[in-house]
Amino acid sequence: MSTNTAAKKADAAPPYPTRIDLAADVRAKLISVLNQHVADTFDLMSQTKYAHWNVKGRDFIGLHKLFDELAELLEGHVDQFAERVTALGGIATGTARQAAASSRVAEFSAGVYKSMDVVAALADRYAALGKTVREAIDETDELGDKDTADLFTEVSRDIDQSLYFLEAHLQG
Repeated sequence: MSTNTAAKKADAAPPYPTRIDLAADVRAKLISVLNQHVADTFDLMSQTKYAHWNVKGRDFIGLHKLFDELAELLEGHVDQFAERVTALGGIATGTARQAAASSRVAEFSAGVYKSMDVVAALADRYAALGKTVREAIDETDELGDKDTADLFTEVSRDIDQSLYFLEAHLQG
């Protein structure tokens, strides 16, 4: 079974019972949205670490440290999304291969190492993730799960702040 097939199968129906008072079909939809964001956020985290390792230029040390902090923040959100999946009775599909197969985040371009080029590449990806996270706030709220919508709201604030940190380097 391919990694992508395994991820879709895990989203099909919550395999584990829970006393959370949301219908199984609603939980399945929530799990799908959450697992998509596990993949997207995990992918962006790994790309941020890639930038952390490979950035070059006069701004190296500041960006190196910033990228590490941003990656740590994303790692925490991946964990929150995955744990919400399992709380809803689902399977968190969060291996590196599962994330790579499902992520909607654009691949980080090989050969981009100059400090402001790296910042711009990350800013594009943070903006794209911020957009999909805001969409997930509305989607999960419409499904009647204010807890998951609140989780996405928290993540949205952090993504927007991270984007601000990146864009501030480009505006100077």
